[in-house]
Amino acid sequence: MTAAVAVGLTLTACTDAAEENQENTTSAAGAEDQEHTLETDGPEAIADSDGSGLEVSARFFEEADTLVVADRDYANQLAAAQAAVERSAPMALFTGDNGEDVAAEVDRLGAGEVLTFGDTAGLELPDTDITPGDDAGAENPEGTDAADAATPTHAEVVEQIAALDATGEDHPVSLPPIMVTDASSPASVATAKAAGGEVHLLSHPDPRITSESMELVQNGDTIALGAQFGSSEDYAERVDLAANGELPGGGGLVFPGRRMIAFYGHPSGSALGVMGEQPPVEAVDRVAAHVENYQPLDEQPVIPAFEIIVTVASEYPGEDGNYSNEFPQEDYVGYVDAITEAGGYAVLDLQPGRATFLEQAKLYEDLLKRPNVGLAVDPEWNIGPEEMPMQRIGHAEAWEINETAEWLADLVQENDLPQKMFIVHQFQHQMVRDRDQLDTSHPELAFVLHADGNGTPELKFETWNALREGLSDDWFMAWKNFIDEDTPTFTPEQTYNEVDPRPWFVSYQ
Repeated sequence: MTAAVAVGLTLTACTDAAEENQENTTSAAGAEDQEHTLETDGPEAIADSDGSGLEVSARFFEEADTLVVADRDYANQLAAAQAAVERSAPMALFTGDNGEDVAAEVDRLGAGEVLTFGDTAGLELPDTDITPGDDAGAENPEGTDAADAATPTHAEVVEQIAALDATGEDHPVSLPPIMVTDASSPASVATAKAAGGEVHLLSHPDPRITSESMELVQNGDTIALGAQFGSSEDYAERVDLAANGELPGGGGLVFPGRRMIAFYGHPSGSALGVMGEQPPVEAVDRVAAHVENYQPLDEQPVIPAFEIIVTVASEYPGEDGNYSNEFPQEDYVGYVDAITEAGGYAVLDLQPGRATFLEQAKLYEDLLKRPNVGLAVDPEWNIGPEEMPMQRIGHAEAWEINETAEWLADLVQENDLPQKMFIVHQFQHQMVRDRDQLDTSHPELAFVLHADGNGTPELKFETWNALREGLSDDWFMAWKNFIDEDTPTFTPEQTYNEVDPRPWFVSYQ
């Protein structure tokens, strides 16, 4: 029998006699009828940075009769995973140059057998029986023999392993729920299943991705497998944020999990965008009609949104001399209320003139404390002390955007809010200086780069592709359809099927 016994176990017994008996029992067989709980100290992430699964084996298994080892071939890894789960044995990936690490794990486990799948030549285990496994017994997604089918992908293998029934022996260790994604290593997922873990496959490495995962992490400790979840501290921070409630469409993340179709504008009328062409309720009806055209094109929920210009750059200095008109919050409450009642999202857009993004954002703090209200900064209208709006395209330094993002992230934390959207508008490289210095480390925010280019499809794609060069994977892309300036305006099908990657946020102006 292979016994999965965790490091740092908390032993339980019903009577003093049973407890005394347990203290005198040191063999794996003596633990067979006892279920122990893996001791955790809050949410935990295991990086498994080399993909070998050895870290996970060390965490979940104190000893084992067998270690299952596979080479890099995914069909062999799937076959090995099936064998590991059936035997309740840990699994490791042999990379060709980690033989010493695998041998050390065999020794730690006290394993007398290593069951191999694929090419493990060079794995030296002189005191251990090495038994070749039957890798032809693995099944591909269509249910045919792997030997007769194309090699499955990493994601397909992980998905199949996560779905395996843990039909092996009883598991004397009780694990907390295990979070994985399709980027987790097959060996780590198989080891978790083999140890009796309840594995939850997430589409994104954040526990806020769905209502179900949010509820799960709030009910007790969980363990996440893979470097994509970050450190244990990173993961724990996101678990804490999962308690802050959901957003329209489900889950606690702005993106992924939903897409948005937005009307852009100001309540003053049509001059600044389509949103202001009609009162709030009618504007909701119009944008909702657009959503209906987009929803059949995407499996994720598509929700309506407003991007409301709350401060408007001006050619006149105004009483405060900052060349920006700041309107009172009350002017926008009707639009925010209407989009909220429709299950949508509102974004407050800043055109600061000679003011700063931060000082203008603070004017709308009460609206930003609402769970479905985000913030957008528009460097086009951010000018220096000697510059004038509408005479040249403005720009923002990285520090200006960073200080605003940090303030918004703190607002989320201090008010227990769900993640907020933070949009940065750009259509020229010079508009955002030192863009690589932008700090996207705030899990409280979803960072969105809004490509504002207009004109012909060729020009729009040229702008889109140029802006994406060197862009961190932390950013979600947004696209703008200009109703009058684009020639022609993209259809929903063109917007979703021809723009690559598919935009998460599409606004109409």
